[in-house]
Amino acid sequence: MSAPSVTVVLPIFNEELVLPELLARLAAMFDANPGVRWGALLVDDGSRDQSVALISAHAARDPRFAFIEFSRNFGFQAALAAGLAHAAGDAVVTMDADLQDPPECIPELVAKWRTGAEVVLAVRRSRVETGVRRMGMDLFHSFFSRISDHPMESNTGTFGLLDRAAVDALNAMPERNRFFPGLRAWVGFRTAEIGYDRQERAAGQPQQTFLRLVRYAFDGVFSFSYLPLRLLTYIGATVSGCGFVLATFFIVRRLLGIEIAQLGFTTLVTLVLFLGGVQLIGIGVLGEYLARVYDEVKRRPAYLVKRKTGLG
Repeated sequence: MSAPSVTVVLPIFNEELVLPELLARLAAMFDANPGVRWGALLVDDGSRDQSVALISAHAARDPRFAFIEFSRNFGFQAALAAGLAHAAGDAVVTMDADLQDPPECIPELVAKWRTGAEVVLAVRRSRVETGVRRMGMDLFHSFFSRISDHPMESNTGTFGLLDRAAVDALNAMPERNRFFPGLRAWVGFRTAEIGYDRQERAAGQPQQTFLRLVRYAFDGVFSFSYLPLRLLTYIGATVSGCGFVLATFFIVRRLLGIEIAQLGFTTLVTLVLFLGGVQLIGIGVLGEYLARVYDEVKRRPAYLVKRKTGLG
């Protein structure tokens, strides 16, 4: 049997400080594991620095490296989707480009895949993030695991391996608002895990800002759970029930001739603000779902490719 082919897919956005080390470590890992036909596909998501020039120069020297250049910035998930759509390996490894996910762990993923697993998850034993960013990630993973109709493994992210069958299943999904860990859990297939320690970013600052991470979390929640809509129903039923009980109470007192004290201004304003807040939250949740439906029905492409190099 011929050696299996494995393609490593990496979205890139303004990573010129990291790319020299990333490309060197990937090439070294390829050389150290000759039993696999390796390839790397880097997807540039509209970088404004020298990332494209660095990738292009390396691809010219090493034919194992290919890249796709977008016409503008479409976002991390679009770049990941493009990489999966163009990757031609028997298996595909997905990872971030900042070297927090070490390329040296890729052979472990491949070894698990060769034992029969079709999806291999890289589970973080530890991570270096601290402060609000770390707290937000922990809260999201805990919250998502509880509310999602298809829970994903906690402490996992982009890093992992997909068999060709799983890649084809993901590529068949037409949705624009993509949450990759949730989609990977949704497709199923035989799953295995490896553990690793998430490292510090090799250089520069994170390109995924806190606001982008919040939007990413919203995509995950609203794409894989109907609980927000159900909560609105539960809250509406609870408020209506309380209002009915309170109205019955006042009607009975009036029929019995019991004097009713005037409700104070503070009580009235509190009730109005509370009910108004509940309604606005409900409208906002409905708007999040409706906006995603609107994006889907427009059927615009998730990304536009400006140039492809090394893809045959």
